[in-house]
Amino acid sequence: MRVPPSPADRPSRIGLFLRRQKRLLRPITGLLFLAVLGGAGYISLKIPAVQEQLAPLRDKLLGTSALRVTSIHIDGAQLTSEQSIRDALGVEVGDPVLDFSVSAAREKLDTLPFVDHVTIERHLSGEIDVHITERLPYAVWQHQGHFELIDKQGNRVPDQGMTGKDAEAFTKLPLVVGDGANTSAASLIDIIAQEPDIKARVTAAVRVSDRRWNLTLRDGATVLLPEGEEAPAIHRLAKINATTRLLDRPVLLIDMRLPDRLTIKEKPPASPPPSDAGNNTQDTSAPHKADATKPVSHPVHPAAKEAKKDNPEENPDE
Repeated sequence: MRVPPSPADRPSRIGLFLRRQKRLLRPITGLLFLAVLGGAGYISLKIPAVQEQLAPLRDKLLGTSALRVTSIHIDGAQLTSEQSIRDALGVEVGDPVLDFSVSAAREKLDTLPFVDHVTIERHLSGEIDVHITERLPYAVWQHQGHFELIDKQGNRVPDQGMTGKDAEAFTKLPLVVGDGANTSAASLIDIIAQEPDIKARVTAAVRVSDRRWNLTLRDGATVLLPEGEEAPAIHRLAKINATTRLLDRPVLLIDMRLPDRLTIKEKPPASPPPSDAGNNTQDTSAPHKADATKPVSHPVHPAAKEAKKDNPEENPDE
């Protein structure tokens, strides 16, 4: 006859629970061990020395052509050179495509001049697509002896200086000069763009006392525009030039600050060469020629009479 166990020999409730859950504890323990092992491996892979040792194995595993960069497509760049974009990407055709970091490349591209933002797509097929959106400059601003690219609002656009496509921006964009010219240039440039013949002749717009503009033409002539009435004056000048070819004449200054007339100062004629180089005598009996630099007033409208009063505005040579 079997003797029943005494109460002291009976297992505790915890012991009975552990015996019943023994089958579950074994796989949980194994999973915890694998998690610890994986975490330690992940941390060790971040160590540069370990990465250097594993580089040959990684390259061998990624050695198939399907996992390498096959092409790089770049679009949207007008002022940013392709070479500077490729340098920022830091990847070439043939490199492992999984080694290319989209976020790192985007950060480098965002630091380039003219780049406003960029979109990068990496495909496992090996293609990398880069779309650049640039913050295009609107004009070149000269002030205090410096040249700076500005946008339409007058804010400075970072550039890399007079090199590469940056130099093209400096040579192709309109030039505005003087204090306050950057914030007032957009409206004037838009007005000039409406008259292609005038635009083709203007090389610079000079801000005078931060209240009005002078236009410098390619032949050296200066056009004085009225304060706050730039649009009517430029349109009038275009109409006058279309009928009289005024801007083809040897003029030094065109003053348009009065609404009913414009004043023209012409260049003096070239002195003719002496007929006899050996004759040093001068003919004092010949009458003197009229001063060609004397301002001549031309009415804008046929019915407008030439004003006799002095110009109440500032000095024309201002």
